[in-house]
Amino acid sequence: MQQAGDTAASMHTVRAPADCVARVSGEEQCEPSPSRDFSDAFEQRAAGLSLGRIVTEDDSGAGGQAKQCVPQTIADPLVGHQPQGRERLAEGHLPAYSGAMPNPEADTPAARLAKVRGAIARSAKFAGRAADDVTLIAISKTHPAKAIIPLIEAGQRVFGENRVQEAQAKWPSLRESWPDIRLHLVGQLQSNKADDAVALFDVIHSLDRVSLAEALAKAMVAQGRRPDCFIQVNIGDEAQKGGCPIDTLPELLDRCAALDLPVVGLMCVPPAETEAAPYFALLAKLARRHGLARLSMGMSGDYETAVLIGATEVRVGTALFGGRA
Repeated sequence: MQQAGDTAASMHTVRAPADCVARVSGEEQCEPSPSRDFSDAFEQRAAGLSLGRIVTEDDSGAGGQAKQCVPQTIADPLVGHQPQGRERLAEGHLPAYSGAMPNPEADTPAARLAKVRGAIARSAKFAGRAADDVTLIAISKTHPAKAIIPLIEAGQRVFGENRVQEAQAKWPSLRESWPDIRLHLVGQLQSNKADDAVALFDVIHSLDRVSLAEALAKAMVAQGRRPDCFIQVNIGDEAQKGGCPIDTLPELLDRCAALDLPVVGLMCVPPAETEAAPYFALLAKLARRHGLARLSMGMSGDYETAVLIGATEVRVGTALFGGRA
C-alpha cells in the first residue's frame, strides 16, 4: 500500500520530503511519514490521486509499490475547476493478482459481505475515520428476493434499488419479515413517481431538478413521510447522465430549502473508465461549501477510494451479488 504521506506531494512531481530521505549504501531510501488528512490533501494537491486504489491484503505488488521512489508526473491541482473527463490520472497502478487457489467458501454471500465490510473498515482506519461512519448500501437492482435473502441473513440491512416499480414488486414482502431494513432509491426518478418513491423509500439519492423537488415536497406533505434526500450532481458534465449541473447547484439548494426538503448531502456517479478520485474530491469540496455533511459516492470498483475521501454512503452491487441477474 502507498504511504499516505504521498498525498501532500508537490503539484507536478511526487517526491519524498527532504527529511524523509536517508542514504544507505549510496542509494536513496524513501521513508515518508503518514498523514491522514485526506480531505484537504485531495482538494489541495492532485498528487493525492496516487491513492486511487487501496491495495488488498493479498496483493502481491503491495511491497514494491510502497517502496517506489521514482518521481511521477501528475495532473494539475483540483481546486477551483472541474476534472477533465476521461483523463487517466493513475497510469501505472495496474491490478496485481495473487496466486491463491480458489476457495468456494470465499464466494458465499456472507463471505462477500465480510470482505466488503473489511475493506471499508481498513480504508476508514487509514483515513483516520471510524468504520461506523460509512453506510454500506447493497445495490440489489435486477436481483430477485432469493438472491437478497442470504445477505439479509448475513446481517445486511441497507439496500438500494434503481427503479420504483421493481422495488414495489419485491420489497414489501421482504420488509414484512425484516422490518428494520432501510431502502434507498439510487436511480433516476420521474416526477410522476414521486408519490410512490416517498411511500416506499427511506432515502432518495437522485434529486436533481426543481420540478422533482416540488413533486417530492408535495408528496411528503400529503403522506407525512420525510425521506432523507441527496442531490445528485452531474460531476463529470456528461449529457447522457442525470444529475444537477455544478453551476446550478446553489439555485437547486435554495429551492429545496424554501420547500423544506430534508436535503442531507450530495451524490455522484463519476465518468466510466477514468480515475474516480478527483471527482470524489470535487463532490466533497462542493458539500463543504454548502454545509452538507453526507456524501453518497463510490461503487464496487472504487468504494475504497471514496471512503478515503470522505464518503458516508457507498453503493456496492457487483462485489456483493456478483454479475447482474
